[in-house]
Amino acid sequence: MKTRSIRMRAAILAATMLAVSPILTTQAHAQSGFGRIVYDPTNYAQNLLTAARSLEQINHQITSLQNEATMLINQAKNLANLPYSSLQTLQQNVQRTQHLLGQAQNIAFDVQKVDQAFQSQYGNVSLSATDAELVKGARDRWTNTVGGLQDSMRVQAGVVGNIDTNRTQMSELVGQSQGAAGALQATQAGNQLLALQSQQLSDLIALMAANGRAGSLSEAERAAAAEQGRVQRQRFLTPGTAYTPGNAQMFNNGN
Repeated sequence: MKTRSIRMRAAILAATMLAVSPILTTQAHAQSGFGRIVYDPTNYAQNLLTAARSLEQINHQITSLQNEATMLINQAKNLANLPYSSLQTLQQNVQRTQHLLGQAQNIAFDVQKVDQAFQSQYGNVSLSATDAELVKGARDRWTNTVGGLQDSMRVQAGVVGNIDTNRTQMSELVGQSQGAAGALQATQAGNQLLALQSQQLSDLIALMAANGRAGSLSEAERAAAAEQGRVQRQRFLTPGTAYTPGNAQMFNNGN
């Protein structure tokens, strides 16, 4: 601001000197030619008008240069990058949730493994299965259900643990957006807020998947238990070898 004021004063002084120089020249000629000062009001008025017009043109040029400088400064601000990035923190939150999902016990989040497990553990119960096999199948299904419930609670704990980090990131990004110097910084802050929302949505989807898996395992266990009960009841009611009476000795007839 101080430099701009000095430049403006210099321009005004130069314009004034330019306007006054014809007057001084005329007076000098008058003194050298006649030995006395001759005052010409018309010439003085024209010189003064010329000086005023020159000064006005210089002011317009200075204003134009100031506007161009302001425009360039604004353009530079609009092109400035946001000096803050939450990408690494958001990626760490997503990886933490993915790691918890990857630790799913027994029946993982895999279509082929789910199909294989249901065919072997939740399929039809054979009438020829031994009691030991029936007990083992029931225990395996119970283990799957308990593991699914534990996995669900682990994912819940991980998602809740991300809440504090997300709150910090949200506050920082909102502050960066409000204090953005230009359009690019504001856009980048908005994009990072959208990324934060995407990460929160991924946590929500993971939580729903874990809870749904636990609920499905519980329902599958109940359905398999009902089928096993039906088979055991059918085996109990199926006629077997008839009772054959025989002689029974209750006392020692020899005594």
